[in-house]
Amino acid sequence: MTTHVACLGDSLTRAQFSVDYLDLLARLRPPGDVRLARFGVNGDFAHNLLQRLDAVVADPPDVITVLIGTNDARASLPGYPVEQAMKRKRLPERPSAGWFQQSLGSVVARLRAETDATIGLLSLPVLGQRLDGAAAQASLAYSRLIAEVAVTEQVAYLPLHERQSGELRRAEPQPIPYREATPAAVIGVLVQQAVLRRSLDSISRRRGLVLTTDHIHQNSRGAALVAEVIDGGLLSRGA
Repeated sequence: MTTHVACLGDSLTRAQFSVDYLDLLARLRPPGDVRLARFGVNGDFAHNLLQRLDAVVADPPDVITVLIGTNDARASLPGYPVEQAMKRKRLPERPSAGWFQQSLGSVVARLRAETDATIGLLSLPVLGQRLDGAAAQASLAYSRLIAEVAVTEQVAYLPLHERQSGELRRAEPQPIPYREATPAAVIGVLVQQAVLRRSLDSISRRRGLVLTTDHIHQNSRGAALVAEVIDGGLLSRGA
């Protein structure tokens, strides 16, 4: 029997700038075991995800994964262009931790009310690779908010941040300072792929990054951890 899995999120789920964790997740399962549906939109905040759940509940899945909050966490950091993001994503208020948690809670409440799916909330990938840095600490703080929503709404919590933190500790990465990904930098990655024929992993290696291509979007190692956390937490026979 095929399990219908809906994966909800932002650019990490859209996978234009990240290695595709949906593809890696499908490879972890036997052929025909899962049918994956992608609901990822670049730049989305939790509020944006809440506005586009109609498509998810219209074809109710068996399992729903939610990976959202990276942009909410980034908006708490100095140097993030908050006003531009508010205009681009049509946000009715300035991003904040409280609004993020409220929006995520509303996402889960609607999914629980209108589907019978097993729901899993992933904690955030680590921002940057300095665990003591402000970016990583922001992703940790928002991951704790996600854990609180999972407890309140009685859904599964999938510890991605914890897995990635452990991976970074073992790797002893270079202490490269976090840089906010500008539109020009993102386009630069696409140019390297299209013109120079460099893979995302090659770009990541050239920059000395362990799990990401640009401190935010995932390389194969980072995306594999996303897939493994979903598989082990929701799909494996013993889960």
